[in-house]
Amino acid sequence: MRSRSARKQFNPLVYILLAPTAIFVAVFTVWPVLLSLYQSFFLQRMNIVRFREPTFIGLGNYITLFTDQYFLQVIKNTFSYIIGTVPISILLGFLFALLVNRKLRGIGLFRLAFFHPMVLPMVSAATIWLFFFTPDYGLFNTALGFLGYSGSENWTGNPNLALLSVIIVAIWKNSGYYMIFYLAGIQNLPSDVYEAAALDGANGWQVLWRITFPLLRRTTVFITTIAFIDAFRTVDHIFVLTGGGPSRSSTVLLFELWQQRFEYQNIGISAAITVIFVIILLAFTITNFIVSERKEG
Repeated sequence: MRSRSARKQFNPLVYILLAPTAIFVAVFTVWPVLLSLYQSFFLQRMNIVRFREPTFIGLGNYITLFTDQYFLQVIKNTFSYIIGTVPISILLGFLFALLVNRKLRGIGLFRLAFFHPMVLPMVSAATIWLFFFTPDYGLFNTALGFLGYSGSENWTGNPNLALLSVIIVAIWKNSGYYMIFYLAGIQNLPSDVYEAAALDGANGWQVLWRITFPLLRRTTVFITTIAFIDAFRTVDHIFVLTGGGPSRSSTVLLFELWQQRFEYQNIGISAAITVIFVIILLAFTITNFIVSERKEG
């Protein structure tokens, strides 16, 4: 009887439908990660003339990275970039969603204005912002001049301002994108909860903090996850604005990975950076969902 019930429960169609996705993930995700993990234990360089024979060095590449002051600076830049872009972009996206959710004439134009930066390619957005950051006649320095500041800042050439310039462009680019998710979440919230809150005499802040934001917790978790991953993988504007400089002051992890692999032809080091990259993303994603599920429970 048990074997018959087991046969009835077995449905090969499920495995057939899952097979293409499983093969795709195995070929384009699992295999590259395992290959990078394998290569990270070898010292191997490549140049135009020949491939250098790989030499097994164990954790040598990782030791080299974490004892290199430049790489530690890259790690610091990466987390500074994430802390500077993710929370502010999410907060602005939430505020924009609250703003454009109102029933006003011409509200569609505001939605378009907030979302339009996301439509632009990052390279185009960075090119536009180069005009803002131009040392002599850029809009930022012009505005500072009207406020009485006599100096002329080189935003992308100053080691203290280069990373800030990259962060500003990322915030401007992503806030409207996150607004769309929050707007969809707000419009799907149950109206009876707000009617009950109005009857109980709740003010706007209490409704926002006690009702709207808690009900949007899953949306926030999703947006936080994609914002964190996007902060790691987006480096197009760094190429245009600063080129990672000056003195690596605006170099982040993915930009360093690209340089090690394609400019310096260092396969072992680039593979080790890839493994570090994957570990950080996995750790954040898993932790974020575990904490969210516990709060939900």
